[in-house]
Amino acid sequence: MARIVLLLALALVVFMATPAASGAIDYAAALSKSLLYFEAQRSGRLPATQRVQWRGHSALKDGADHGVDLTGGYYDSGDNVKFGLPMAFTVTMLSWAVAEQRAGLERAAELGHALDAVRWGADYLVRAHVAGNGGDGEKLFVQVGDGDSDHKCWERPEDMDTPRGAYEVNATHPGSDVAAETAAALAAASVVFRDAHAAGGGNYAATLLTHAKQLFEFAKNHRGLYHNSVPSAKIFYPSGGDQDELLWAAAWLYIATGEKNYERFIADGGNGGVPPLFTWDYKYVGAQTLVAKLVLQGKLPDSGNYGALKSNLEKYLCNIMQHGDGSSGKLSPGGMLWVQPWDNQQCVTAAAFALVAHADHLATAGGSLQCGGVKLPPAQLVSFARSQVDYILGKNPQKISYMVGYGDRYPEQVHHRGASLPSIKASPAKIGCSDGSGYFHTAKPNENVIVGAIVGGPDANDRYNDSRGNYVQGETSTYTVAPIVGVLARLVHS
Repeated sequence: MARIVLLLALALVVFMATPAASGAIDYAAALSKSLLYFEAQRSGRLPATQRVQWRGHSALKDGADHGVDLTGGYYDSGDNVKFGLPMAFTVTMLSWAVAEQRAGLERAAELGHALDAVRWGADYLVRAHVAGNGGDGEKLFVQVGDGDSDHKCWERPEDMDTPRGAYEVNATHPGSDVAAETAAALAAASVVFRDAHAAGGGNYAATLLTHAKQLFEFAKNHRGLYHNSVPSAKIFYPSGGDQDELLWAAAWLYIATGEKNYERFIADGGNGGVPPLFTWDYKYVGAQTLVAKLVLQGKLPDSGNYGALKSNLEKYLCNIMQHGDGSSGKLSPGGMLWVQPWDNQQCVTAAAFALVAHADHLATAGGSLQCGGVKLPPAQLVSFARSQVDYILGKNPQKISYMVGYGDRYPEQVHHRGASLPSIKASPAKIGCSDGSGYFHTAKPNENVIVGAIVGGPDANDRYNDSRGNYVQGETSTYTVAPIVGVLARLVHS
């Protein structure tokens, strides 16, 4: 009898030690799902390798009104418009994930899918750029579709009958913010494909870099916020300035080329002070992280604007780690970094990326993060980033994963047109603009699970309302998921 009791006790110990029983987080599975999400956001003619089968071809005439091919790219969130500024940031962050965390992507057997995600966006950005060697003939298409009319409809991208006009910035109607962000995206992607060792990778990288250089010159020489040139963008993605994008682009171009003109621009380009957040519109943290790495590597001096950029990054990270003045967010009772009510998770995933990136740079240099009288080793930065990922993936007061399709409980009414309506493959009859309202208002789960999407997330007190009409908390976006790709890859590698 005693032997039976002992065997049962041992069996219980083994059971409790398994990941399923202990609630262990599977970062590799989450990484795979996060990359799958980008296939659900694809616009254009889908490839034979498409894995998200409830989606179909869409927006195949984009750009026709200007005689250019603007098919492809990504829908930004739960609507069917292609907004250039957040799309370019998405490509930059995906590229940075591959550049910094290739080992983790390889270990999870996801490098190929990550490269696919980068290229799908980069191909579109190249097509959107009509080259003029950085001069007066330059133009960049920065939006396809009309946000107002799109938001009045609840229909699948495959059924769209709303206006698909394309909007551009040029020498007389500038958009230095979006042009510089696109330059950053293509420069970062060029670094990825230069190192990809894939067939044709080198030639593709050279093409990307050429466009990046031209767009940077265009942005530098024709200053002006894009939403003044494309007023409809101001409602949905207004720009807060262009200096951060220019600095961010210069840093990526310096990494891609080593050319002194980009180094000089960084030296004279301002430093942004201590950033309050890191988002699709506010890139100073990204630029500061890149420059800090170059300083720690000894490639740039720890003085002048280079030193200021590094110092301001460290103050931001101290704030994130709750060892600063609190200007970059507080922790919710459940431990989530809380920055803003609308799509707070984009701030969380981007901050987590900056933490793990700088932690690795510090570790390589044998350094630590000094926050006043407190010295934080690199491992502590990674641990905090891990806590934020764990919260997203289910270790929170609601015991729900805010990544759709991960775990047993996750949001079922994500604010997303394509996911909430029947797949065009299952229901090929057209669902018109107002015909989808019934699917919007139903209390039933979405028709399709948009795996890998991360919703905006809970409020400052960890409360979440899973309702399709709750777009503040329940909408997903490419620029929220893109940063977590790199963080998850880092956690897989560790």
